Order: sequence, then C-alpha cells, then structure tokens
Amino acid sequence: MTDGKHEVLVIGGGVAGLVLALEVADHRRVTLLRPTSDDQGASRWAQGGIAAVLSPQDDIEAHVADTLVAGDGLCDERAVRFTVEQGPSAIEWLVSLGVPFTPDASADAGYPYHLTREGGHGARRIIHADDATGRAVVETLKQHVEAHPNISLCGDLTAIGLIGDGEGHCRGARCLDMDGRLQELAAEDTVLATGGASGLYRHTTSPQPASGEGMMMAAELGAELMNLEFQQFHPTCLYDPEGPAFLISEAVRGEGGLLINAAGERFMPAVDPRAELAPRDIVARAIDAQMQRTGTDHVYLDIRHLGEAAIRHHFPTIHAHCARRGLDIVHQPIPVVPAAHYSCGGVTTDLGGATTVPRLHAIGEVACTGLHGANRMASNSLLECLVYARSCGRRLRSAAPLPTAELAPAHWGRQPVALDDIGEIRDAMRQLMSARVAIVRTDQGLDEAARGLAQLHRRLAPRMVDAAPTIPLANLWHALRLARLTVACARARRESRGLHFNPDCPLHGDAMPRPSRIRLQDLEAI
Repeated sequence: MTDGKHEVLVIGGGVAGLVLALEVADHRRVTLLRPTSDDQGASRWAQGGIAAVLSPQDDIEAHVADTLVAGDGLCDERAVRFTVEQGPSAIEWLVSLGVPFTPDASADAGYPYHLTREGGHGARRIIHADDATGRAVVETLKQHVEAHPNISLCGDLTAIGLIGDGEGHCRGARCLDMDGRLQELAAEDTVLATGGASGLYRHTTSPQPASGEGMMMAAELGAELMNLEFQQFHPTCLYDPEGPAFLISEAVRGEGGLLINAAGERFMPAVDPRAELAPRDIVARAIDAQMQRTGTDHVYLDIRHLGEAAIRHHFPTIHAHCARRGLDIVHQPIPVVPAAHYSCGGVTTDLGGATTVPRLHAIGEVACTGLHGANRMASNSLLECLVYARSCGRRLRSAAPLPTAELAPAHWGRQPVALDDIGEIRDAMRQLMSARVAIVRTDQGLDEAARGLAQLHRRLAPRMVDAAPTIPLANLWHALRLARLTVACARARRESRGLHFNPDCPLHGDAMPRPSRIRLQDLEAI
C-alpha cells in the first residue's frame, strides 16, 4: 500500500528529528514518524546537558582543542570547528523556544544560566536543565512541533526499510502499521534520525536502546558507514541487575564526584592527571581494570562529601530515582558500572547531513559527521543533534523535484518467523558483542565474535528470503548485520585508539590515523 507522497519524511522523533522538522516546516510539509517508543529514546534520557561556548571565560578555540584531544587524533577538524562555532546560536534558539535551562543567580557568573563541567572539558560550558536536560528539550520541542500546521506527526508507523530506485536515489520508507501491514511512504527527501547502536550490547544506559536500525536501512541503499568500531561505554551506569538501565550523569563527576573501589580507595588519580574528569574511554577502561583486578561487578561513585543541599539542588532526578531504587546517595556511594552508551560511528554525512545516497540525509547519533573521532566528549552529542539538524533543515527548505522512476521492490515475503527464535538469536548476538567487542578487545576475542555472528547470520538468513515482515524480525536482521560490520571494522584497525582498545595492537600505531569505511556489500567478503 502506498500512502501518497510526502515532501520531507523524518524517521525518528528525538532532539535531532524534532529540530529538523521545525527548521523545515515553514517552507515544506514535514511528515514526522515518531512512534511512542521514541519517548524512551536516548534524547529523553540525556541528563548532563549541551556543550557550547557561552561563558565570557571560555572561547571557541578551547572547545575545539578539547574536542580534538578527546577524539584521539581521529576527529575531522572541519566538522569540529563547524559544530563548535554553531553552538552558541543553537543554544540561543532553544532559549527562544522556552527550554527551561537552570539559571545561575550568582553575581560573578557572567552568564544567566548555570554552566557545569564534564570530562574532557577544560572549562564550564555545559548548559543544562537540572539533571534532566534531554527531557526538558524534548518536551519543549514537542510542544512547538505539535502546534505547527505544516508538520504531520505519525505515531502508528515504524520504518523497517527505505525505498530506492534504479537511479540510486532514496524515495521514502517502508513501514509497518500497528496491525502489521506493510505501508509505503513515498517522499521527495528522507531524513534518518533513528539513534545509535548501543542495543547491540546486553547492558546499556537506555531502557530501549536503538540497535543501529537506521544505519542498516541506509546501508541497504548503498550508503557508506564510518567508524563503527568506536562504541562508547559510559563509565557510570547505575549498577542494579534487577532494575532498568539508568545513567548517572557525567556532571556528577564534574561537580566533584569521586570514583572509589570496593576498599573505598580512589583510583583515577593514578591513571590520568585529570582523574575523574579524564575522557570517557580512559575512565571506562580504568573502572573495567578495577573490576577485573578485584573480581567485583562494579565500583562506586561517591558524592557524600558534597552535602545534601548540593546533591538535591544539582541532581534532583538522580537523587529521586536512586531513592526509588532503595539507595540514599546523600549517605551512600552510588554503585556504578560501564555500559554501552553512544555510537561514535554511523552513516557517513557531510556538514549538511547528506549521505552518500542522493535524497537521503542522516542526523544525530545515526550519523557519523567526524565530530567525535575515536571518542565522543561529554555533552557534544546533543550539540551535534542541534547543529546538524539545523544545518540539514536549512538545506532541505528548498529542493529540486525528483523525476518519476521505477521503485525497487520490497524483499519481504509471507512466511511467519517464530518470535521465540528471534529473541534467542538476539540474546546470543548481544552476549557475543558484550563479551568480545566491548571496552577491551583482543584479536582472539574479535575472531570468536566474527565466527559466532557468522553462525547466527547463517541461521537467520535463509528464512529472510520468504519472511513476513514484523518489527522484531526487521530490527534483528538490521542489528545482526551491523554487528558483523562492526566486528569487521574492529578487526581491520591494527592500533589502539580512543574507544577501540586492543592490547594486541600498538597504541596509536597508525601515524596518520584514518576513519574506517564500510558498506553492506562488504559482508560478502567477511
């Protein structure tokens, strides 16, 4: 079934998708696919804030330099500079929309809103709304999107693939409605804002993490993927095996939180001169090393010395959530463990969000702009969402019409696939990725992951020929192939850099580091 023709089709309704819709809607009609599950996506769970040069004591060059250092030699400096320079105006735009950032009434602040500091930043440049910035930004943007007459919100469709043509253009998306029926949404321009790939791992910082579905939908049309091996693990996810995932913001360390082991000893000063404020890859590896050395399942983040008033003031959401889980963080250290958090790689794009497939754009975590390099610096992610969604939106305000062309057929059939089998394969995939392709990788472990994922692929692939589409099956098919491409990129990088740490390879072994680039057809050679 074909549902008319849409001018700009946006798939995903986190910060990036919402911002782009608002940027375009005064010029073209926008259809925004935003299933209910988007309310549990990464944007809403972002606690810390947005990095931007806002203080009189800060400057653009310092933010650029900090980002380049955190990216460990693999950032695209042009993308870094573009992003940082656009940051202040992006924040001004959010303020004008009414985002309730936390004010700072101190006489010597020099800026009306409170700015905190996080790992890798040499200055206070994180603007935030208490410790629930993502939720505040999403709610404000949603209000404006819902009120705009040129934006159609669609909550009952889930994209499972993109539509191509014989000329190599993207022509829209194939979706499933709530009754499982396949729908085709033809579009002049299509934008992916579907999030990252943390769901490839067992433990994540998001209750409903994306598993790279958008990345693989783009790859199916021939789009290039970049830097898949750089998966960031947030150092401090609340350790609670019985409860849902919950992130303990990096801002907690920015305000003085200390990491201690089971014996109550600090360990970060011996690892890095920046101690708890070192970049995330360094902190996550240090925690992992402590856990391996002591045989424990977690370490602790201690903020008791800050006092109850400061804890309640700066971290009301974290304080309340931990209290509901039976933990009094005023009097007890917080048990924490690293968890999959952010994909620094994704669909290759330019500064305007364009992919290597004409009329297909990607923004937010699904994209790889070159900003993050080998390791994302704290709070540069929401900044990237804002800057590239606005840049992409400006480009899409006007577009040449697409000539009529024959559309590529859907590959789905009518044969049902057992749901319990899908869950079993997904669990096995996540176990392999968590055990062999996580904070520390080895050549042997990556080889084992490659073989195990190939076996899972051979188990599923024959049934995909005639499989009837379902959302769980489509998501698994995307995730499994992306996992294999991720492992291939990790095996090919013969150095340790940033988030990719392999003790079998030299640190910074490539004198001129280059991004990894891969396409779906490369699976045939793996």
